[in-house]
Amino acid sequence: MRVGLVSGDGLPVSGLLTIFRNVLDVGVAEGLIEWPVPADLGYSWRPDKGDFFPAGAPVDGYPPWLTVVDSSGVAESAEPEPDTMWQQIRAQVARASTLSRAEQAALSARIDRVAAGYEAHFSRWMWEGDIDWVIAVNMTLSDAVPVTAGLHRAARARYGGGRRPGGVVFWDHDLFRSCAVFEDGQRVYPTEPNDFTPLPGAGDYIRWVVISAELADEANQYPTAGIPRVIPNVLPTVGSGPLEARHAEFVRQRGLESGRPLLLAPVRVFRIKGVEISIELLAAAKAECRRRGLPTPYLLVFGSLQEDPVYAQEVVACAERLGVTQDVVFLGGVPLGSYADARGNWRLDEVDLLRLAASTGGLVLFTPNVPDVETIGLGPALAACAGMPSVVTAYDAFERVYGPDFRCLSTGSGQGRLADTAVQLVQAIYDARARTDAGGGAANQAVLRRVFPSEGWRGLLHEMAGVLRQPTGGPALVRATPDKC
Repeated sequence: MRVGLVSGDGLPVSGLLTIFRNVLDVGVAEGLIEWPVPADLGYSWRPDKGDFFPAGAPVDGYPPWLTVVDSSGVAESAEPEPDTMWQQIRAQVARASTLSRAEQAALSARIDRVAAGYEAHFSRWMWEGDIDWVIAVNMTLSDAVPVTAGLHRAARARYGGGRRPGGVVFWDHDLFRSCAVFEDGQRVYPTEPNDFTPLPGAGDYIRWVVISAELADEANQYPTAGIPRVIPNVLPTVGSGPLEARHAEFVRQRGLESGRPLLLAPVRVFRIKGVEISIELLAAAKAECRRRGLPTPYLLVFGSLQEDPVYAQEVVACAERLGVTQDVVFLGGVPLGSYADARGNWRLDEVDLLRLAASTGGLVLFTPNVPDVETIGLGPALAACAGMPSVVTAYDAFERVYGPDFRCLSTGSGQGRLADTAVQLVQAIYDARARTDAGGGAANQAVLRRVFPSEGWRGLLHEMAGVLRQPTGGPALVRATPDKC
């Protein structure tokens, strides 16, 4: 089957896309999905993503399984200053209950005007790509309600009413209440849906997937007949064999000294991700290593400094203040597949970086600086995939997701806590190099099998393929409440 991707992230690389790649691997292995995957990565409606708006930052090359479309001209045809327009719409949707009737009417008209352009864009994209199923990632959040509205309308026109088999899978990793992101003291998203936020409805051509039971509980309170289905994320397979030439070339090209362990921060450089805490922890570990006469670790941060330039400046200043600038490497966004760019410089993907770090006795730092935004937090899981230890700051979902059997180091903010954690961190590096069970071993692997089984996505992909063999869509899941879409 032909699958298309729409991502609400507005980034050329992101955690959501790497998870999609893992799902795609399952589908390809089952003989269900064809390459390449046509994709709109959301550049044209995310002016908050630094230099990626409206057509994406320069990319040396997308992986061969992905074909990215440019929709940067769609919003420009509706509004002369689309960056301002997107910011205004998102802010007004977030505070819709405070708007006057006249303001609400003006907002609705503005949304409809922009949505018409995106409906035409998605309709043309689906037709040209001969797309059977669209997977729409994090499009329920209100970053760009005109885009979501346009996607709903285009999908209904293509697949609704039995027009053709197939449809759209809305795949939500975050929802309104659980995504408590603030900018300039204002909440970016409303705490619940309102009259302006399109929701997945019920129909033969619609599937709604959320990644946790908590998100399903929230979604079940939404005013829609759509029923969310809990399907856990799919983790990558991290091999344990000898490293290959590209790993050595990456180390050489980055000027990384042999013998120094690699710590990974597999997060974007975005304020709630707490990259500054990882840097503070690196500085404390550096001091402990010097005290013990051990090599200083490097910290490799996955994200790009272009996504949130204001926060990025604070992160860089933190590294300078703590004297670890030379020990921190910002990778500029980890690609969806390892490749050498036009100058021959290697960019390693998530799996290759995990393999490389594990070979040095490294570990993973996952340090969100707020407790109530992460719905899963895959950093600890990625560490366990590679048999590495992890260090985690406290966040609400951790215990709920991983449970008491998952082994990791925990830390809080403050110099005393960081110094104590640094002692344990350095010992974990030493244990890993001595091949003791520093990463949690069998206990953590058992947790991963329980929390992140691949059977859910495998079953859904077979269901989607089965629909294509029917003259109309499969059975709908319906609840006796009004369908909002």
